[in-house]
Amino acid sequence: MRELVITVTISLFYYCLNSQVITRQSRSRVDQIENGLSKFTSPKEILQPISKKPLGSCSVNERMSFYKIPGLSIALIDNYKVEWTRTYGTINNDNNIPVNTETLFEAASTTKLLTALITLHFVEKGILDLDKDVNSYLVRWKIPENEFTKNNAVTLRLLLTHQSGMNKPDGGFSSTGFPSIIQTLKGETPATNPAASIGFKPGSKWSYSNFGYIVIQLILEDVLKIPFYQIAGETVFTKTGMKNSTLNLPLSEEKHTNEAMPHSADGKAHPSAVDPNSVAHAGLMTTPSDLGKMLIELMKAYNGKSDLIIDHEMAKKMFSLETAIDPKDMFGLSLGEGLGVFLSGNGESFSFLHPGSNLPGSECWTIGIPGTGQGAVIMANGEMGSLLAMEIIEAISNVYDWPTFK
Repeated sequence: MRELVITVTISLFYYCLNSQVITRQSRSRVDQIENGLSKFTSPKEILQPISKKPLGSCSVNERMSFYKIPGLSIALIDNYKVEWTRTYGTINNDNNIPVNTETLFEAASTTKLLTALITLHFVEKGILDLDKDVNSYLVRWKIPENEFTKNNAVTLRLLLTHQSGMNKPDGGFSSTGFPSIIQTLKGETPATNPAASIGFKPGSKWSYSNFGYIVIQLILEDVLKIPFYQIAGETVFTKTGMKNSTLNLPLSEEKHTNEAMPHSADGKAHPSAVDPNSVAHAGLMTTPSDLGKMLIELMKAYNGKSDLIIDHEMAKKMFSLETAIDPKDMFGLSLGEGLGVFLSGNGESFSFLHPGSNLPGSECWTIGIPGTGQGAVIMANGEMGSLLAMEIIEAISNVYDWPTFK
């Protein structure tokens, strides 16, 4: 009997350590969100500052079933704290292992927000310069010169803001193995993408490019002489307590057992298609609560409440408009581009966001509102996860009275 009591006590102790206390008010808000989704109409209608609509009548589980999304994880930020986390479904349609708060999801292109933060940390330290020709930093590979770069250098500022003129690395890698970062940039086997090149005058227009962030990874590795995953760990993960985040891929066998596997639109599970050697654009494996810690740190820095990674002045630069984005390039949304982040609204309604989408089916949405210390991170292991994420964001903005959506 004594052994049973000890076992139960220990179990309860660890349960309390790993569980989040949710107040009655928070529980009521969670219930409203979980059962108040409206069916997706368009990104513009959901994400633009508009008069609030009443909550819908759909549940999270109903919409997951509709979109064939096996697993979902949410972290809600309020008053600069992760107020609650919720998980739903399974990590793989082929098993019944439930998603938990430490399940690792692919952050996909939300990784770019992390990469931008790391880059600006070293700009602040004077190790990098936003407006210097990046070929002066690169050692193992150089951006090929052509008619567009002859009088217009590619800089970190232009790479961070998708204005470098660099092409998109359409393709991937063959079954013979993973390409090195240099093979990817050169378009050499086993990479199946074309070589990285400059296709228009740097600084002349906005054109989204993963290649730009792969180049940033190479710059950081060449300058600091350590792998990018180690740079991220020392610069961000350890400092913010992001203990469930990694760029060291492939995942270890232990971590893989709690990995949310990608699922295509038909609900079929697939192996991850992330290239373990080129990760700065879309390779982060993490949890919503970990990403929430990064968003909170960014909001605090912007408001002069922290300088853990970047200080107030650098955060202001990060969230300053570098270029407006044509709405036709962003699903009808009126967004601006900061240094590695999308911007929306002004004043108290100002928000920053970065979605992410990896084939064959991993989705991530992050949004932060510095003026009120609010935000959310939503991660799903289904190809239609972005649509569900926008339905959830609409419900959250209604229940938590987000100023950016008034």
